[in-house]
Amino acid sequence: MTNNFQGKVAFITGAGQGIGLQIAKQLVQEGAVVYLNDRDESLARRSAENLQADGGHCIPLPGDVSEVERITSFIQQIKKEQGRLDIAIANAGITLFGDFLTYSEADFNQVLAVNLRGTFFLAQQATLVMKEQSTGGTLLFLSSVTAHQAHKNLGAYGMTKAAIELLARNLVAEISTYNINVNCLAPGATLTERTLMDEDYLETWSRITPMGKPATVEDIANAALFLVSDNAKHLTGQTLVLDGGWTAVSPSPY
Repeated sequence: MTNNFQGKVAFITGAGQGIGLQIAKQLVQEGAVVYLNDRDESLARRSAENLQADGGHCIPLPGDVSEVERITSFIQQIKKEQGRLDIAIANAGITLFGDFLTYSEADFNQVLAVNLRGTFFLAQQATLVMKEQSTGGTLLFLSSVTAHQAHKNLGAYGMTKAAIELLARNLVAEISTYNINVNCLAPGATLTERTLMDEDYLETWSRITPMGKPATVEDIANAALFLVSDNAKHLTGQTLVLDGGWTAVSPSPY
């Protein structure tokens, strides 16, 4: 434990499991106070309790971050309890596969609500707190390789991820003056509880990834911690693609 984030306050959405939970775990281990969100209340509370049991400081904030009022209340709670917010990570996202010609309006609206509205208003509300701090803050958006490379049946999802990367670049023009930097992290194939439900996932992505294997959640979290650290404070408006080289050659998984 290096305590590189000692005294920092972080908020991570969609962190009940997978990549978000690993980021939360590593931030807690390095001294941060972490507010952990997930729309599954029992999962959010259980994950936060597990991190607390390991000696960290983690507070559950269960709720759906596609609801702007919920995001606002979360940020205000953090400000009230901690007096500051240093790191906001928009990790929450949903993937609803579907053929373009038959994709439903309901699925489209749901993907946009979580992936776009949730990210946009988290950034907005976090910035309102961070801009009042002399130390500013940092924002991180979780994107995807699907923002860079076409992927069958993921048109709506890929569109939202490309949009948040553009949002990050636009925010450079609006929030840099407040000493707030903003970046994106675009993971490729990653071993999580969800992806491992596909019995072919590991074999398929090991075969077509130049580095010979998918990422682990630790791989993604290590990159995330760099991007939200003081070491990356002059880095802003950028997207780090972490995919074992897949987008460089882009072989199809199908």
